[in-house]
Amino acid sequence: MNKLFYFTLLILLSFSVSSQKSIDKKLKVLDAYYEQALTDWDVPGMAVAIVKDGEIIFSKGYGVRDVDTKEEVDGNTLFAIASNSKAFTSAALAMLVDEGKISWNDRVREYLPWFELYDPYVSDNFTIRDLLTHRSGLKTFSGDLLWYGSNLSRREVVENAKYLEPTFDFRAGWGYSNIMYITAGLVIEEVSGMSWDEFIKERILDPLNMDRTVSSTHVLKEMENVSAPHNDTDCGVIVIDWLNWDNIAPAGGLISSVNDVSQWLMFQMNKGITPDGDTLIKSTRFREMWEAANPQGVSAGSASLWPSTHFKAYGLGWSIFDYLGKKVIGHGGGYDGFITNTTFVPEDKLGVVILTNTNTSLYYPLKFKTLDILLGNEVETDWSTDFLERIKQGKEYQKEQKLKAEEGRAKDSKPTLAIEEYLGTYRCEMYGDARVYKEGEMLFVDMEPTDIFLGYLTHWQYNTWKIDLKKVPSLPDGLVNFVIDDKGKVVEMQIDIPNPDFYFDELEFIKVEE
Repeated sequence: MNKLFYFTLLILLSFSVSSQKSIDKKLKVLDAYYEQALTDWDVPGMAVAIVKDGEIIFSKGYGVRDVDTKEEVDGNTLFAIASNSKAFTSAALAMLVDEGKISWNDRVREYLPWFELYDPYVSDNFTIRDLLTHRSGLKTFSGDLLWYGSNLSRREVVENAKYLEPTFDFRAGWGYSNIMYITAGLVIEEVSGMSWDEFIKERILDPLNMDRTVSSTHVLKEMENVSAPHNDTDCGVIVIDWLNWDNIAPAGGLISSVNDVSQWLMFQMNKGITPDGDTLIKSTRFREMWEAANPQGVSAGSASLWPSTHFKAYGLGWSIFDYLGKKVIGHGGGYDGFITNTTFVPEDKLGVVILTNTNTSLYYPLKFKTLDILLGNEVETDWSTDFLERIKQGKEYQKEQKLKAEEGRAKDSKPTLAIEEYLGTYRCEMYGDARVYKEGEMLFVDMEPTDIFLGYLTHWQYNTWKIDLKKVPSLPDGLVNFVIDDKGKVVEMQIDIPNPDFYFDELEFIKVEE
């Protein structure tokens, strides 16, 4: 070997050492930023992992997995990853496409003849691709009260979706739909002969050695190192119960750790190749899943905050946007007491997983801070501080609106009728029955399909009562209004609980004659 070879080798080794030192320095900066942000945002616990070039280069837990027990979070701590599960459902369907058992453009009714939506044409022409791209015509989160905490099965949830009214034309807008992903899971079951849970475990989780990832809360009692979900209250952060999401599993049921999800991200960036070198999904499918199938647009506010972002869209199970000249793919997940996110940059083979154990948007600034530092953004932005200020302003506005509502109500007004006239059963064809009853001096509303929807009523004004769902601390107080017809009889109950996730006004409760 000549001197030129040794000189070249020395340069390469020197560059490698320098590059590693640079990465280590960046990771130290991020580590300190994560630690400070956890304190600033008053989040109990969080885990973060970063993958680069097929390896986990950072994995760490912050804070505690339970504010009562003070047990610490680490890279193997389990969190609900919620809607990050959607990409697993998309990948499962991609496997069936590879096997020639389905195609993306097959009509759903070829596999689920009973599938029905608001319009016969839509029902007949709805495709598997439509299930995955949030272009059903329904508004974002429409119908989520059908599955949330309810006793309805996956099929029953989908069957009842026929009562939902569209907001825009079929394939003509953006409306994030969990119910369509439940439907996609049912297609997998029909075609494969396996339950969605069995298929995901056997075909994806096991080959990727994701041995701590599960699809139901029922198995958590047998496992160790599980985070508790938390919620913010006026009295501080409290532990809340895990809510079972079995009936929405294909859309949001997976529970995992940052170390396990890192395997998933590396599998994505390796375009279907496992750590053992097996190909589970053809690379062509990833091009299809990562394509912009449904544009979302970039608002003026977003363009101001992120000037390098020129498009946002949804593919098949993934959100897609550009940032700092790179195509970025990812997804978020929201669960009672958990908010999580996965993000990766395929061309750089760079990915980050952020899992938190309370209802917080902390992942959002941390995601962009991580991308800024590891992609070399020359503009330094303190995303954590910026977003905290925005949240503070939002909370102040909500307090002002609540105060105005309190000041504006007719405090001295009385119900039009005797209390007994409001009692009874109210039926919603789409959802089921709700029962209004009295115990002692207290009024209650029991939304029977959903055990946790037991509301305590206190008179607000006239024929309206304030409702407090004490078993769901993440939901604010709302109002229940009773409609009286021209004959002086109660005919309908209207529930209004303002929140960003569920539309109680989709439920039409008509009083049943008894």
